[in-house]
Amino acid sequence: MSVSLHPAVESDFDDILRLNGAAVPHVNLIDRDELAGLAAQAFHFHVARVGDALAGFLLSLAPGADYGSLNYRWFSERYPQFVYVDRIVVADEHHGLGIGRRLYAGLEQAMAGFAPSLTCEVNLAPPNPGSRAFHERLGFTEVGQQATEGGAKVVCLMHKPVGVPA
Repeated sequence: MSVSLHPAVESDFDDILRLNGAAVPHVNLIDRDELAGLAAQAFHFHVARVGDALAGFLLSLAPGADYGSLNYRWFSERYPQFVYVDRIVVADEHHGLGIGRRLYAGLEQAMAGFAPSLTCEVNLAPPNPGSRAFHERLGFTEVGQQATEGGAKVVCLMHKPVGVPA
């Protein structure tokens, strides 16, 4: 089946929120207003479709976003120019089709000449070993850890220099 990538539009929001909700606790739960606010500030926000079905999405932010995430702030304090992947989600039934890799490739292409650092975080507690292995295969390395949500979550903060083959 063919996979297509497109910029996210408001008519995608219901499907994006459904996918996002299914991925909790590996991403935080957001409502439509929060999604609209993130979308308005996004550096790059794309969806992947398999046929007519929304199969995944990636939302990223650049420096200067009005965003209270402790993880986004961690990178803001350490990297002068970066793009932060706030969330990437691929529906379980579409794993193994290369959707995550394609979403990241599109983001890196959009970053050309903009920023030398691509950043994200992956949960260590609750554990998300599949996501960590995926990001390491793409060339991300751990640059720190931090506890959030009063210690309920611990994340591995990851960085990838862009323009460097994975």
